[in-house]
Amino acid sequence: MININEVLETNKMVEEETLDVRTITMGINLLECADSDLNTCCNKIYDKITSLAKKLVATGEDISREIGIPIVNKRVSVTPVSLVGGACCKTPDDYVIIAKTLDRAAKDLGINFLGGYSAVVSKGMTRSDELLIRSIPQAMKETERICSSVNVGSTKTGINMDAVRLMGQIIKETAEATKEKDSLGCGKLVVLCNAPDDNPFMAGAFHGVSEDDAIINVGVSGPGVVHHVLKEIRGASFEVLCETIKRTAFKITRVGQYVAQEASRRLGVPFGIIDLSLAPTPAVGDSVADILCEIGLEHPGAPGTTAALALLNDQVKKGGVMASSYVGGLSGAFIPVSEDQGMIDAVSCGALTLEKLEAMTCVCSVGLDMIAIPGETPASTISGIIADEAAIGMINQKTTAVRIIPVIGKSIGETVEFGGLLGYAPVMPVNKYSCEAFINRTGRIPAPIHSFKN
Repeated sequence: MININEVLETNKMVEEETLDVRTITMGINLLECADSDLNTCCNKIYDKITSLAKKLVATGEDISREIGIPIVNKRVSVTPVSLVGGACCKTPDDYVIIAKTLDRAAKDLGINFLGGYSAVVSKGMTRSDELLIRSIPQAMKETERICSSVNVGSTKTGINMDAVRLMGQIIKETAEATKEKDSLGCGKLVVLCNAPDDNPFMAGAFHGVSEDDAIINVGVSGPGVVHHVLKEIRGASFEVLCETIKRTAFKITRVGQYVAQEASRRLGVPFGIIDLSLAPTPAVGDSVADILCEIGLEHPGAPGTTAALALLNDQVKKGGVMASSYVGGLSGAFIPVSEDQGMIDAVSCGALTLEKLEAMTCVCSVGLDMIAIPGETPASTISGIIADEAAIGMINQKTTAVRIIPVIGKSIGETVEFGGLLGYAPVMPVNKYSCEAFINRTGRIPAPIHSFKN
């Protein structure tokens, strides 16, 4: 039973500590929409999405009003589109037509993002996969709410280096195609290794083929809440620190569990998972970096940062899994640069470098996220960064990702403004030495020895 003290505690989290439910994401299976005729396929896609998700926004707003907890985003993820458009898409332009259909559905529903303009090419790349990937720059230019992702590797299959090489080129082309908006298209494009089928967070969300016809996934957040409670135990032992984070993660996850069950019941769609990630925003007081500072770092990037982040990530997961039987997605701590004021400050003062961020990704959720780099960075260098992150994910049996933005016309030290939840970021330096000969090898990096578990 929930008692009055718990109610008061939750109210305080909302009013003073920026607690929110970051997203309700409805996953929708589009495989039945496949058709040899492009117009018919698009009509089926639009009709299915708008039919299943027509009450998503209203339901989220109703629940938010009733329980007094903000539900910031209402989103949709769909089956990787390369699987849906294979029969009717003969050119990249055909895929752009599907992207615009998805964008129209998103606008009509009133959701902020729709994910799943995606391809899963961790071992090989079909003709359909390649066409979709090559369409991404134009699709990002001609849509507002579509998010794209490409999974290039996994622990089980290794890393598809042909796809890694191609994605370096595609990111550069997307940056060029959207340069009038400071290359914002790259902020909606992520390259993954070990992508989960049930992630509710953009830009990497898609509805995996192992999922039900439609599901409700909820992403909770609460870095401000964790930061606040850690202030009260400043200087305490590691045991007290860990127990405090665990208890707080439990409380945050219980809020998400309630929202997920209510949304599932009201929409008549099965509950999928709770993603209990600590996802920051540009708002002051809603920062993962601030938590790391409260743990004892002058700035993220200082010696001890990776250990502090590993501690935080593990305790969040330990607390969260006690609050819900269905924890999934990414679950842990996000460290996007542009979306976290503390991370921005750490980069600006020189405490945090790209290489240190890469080390941090070994122990947290996701990877190199929302990082602005000079627009002149070669495609092969971007591919090398992707390959490094994919290798971390493959070897450590975890999800890693790269959402990197080569901002056309910007150089090191300049600032780029993305707006909204995407925030702003200083342009970070990139290692100047070439990896082109490595990236230009063809084929794939084999799966690690510990992948053989049959």
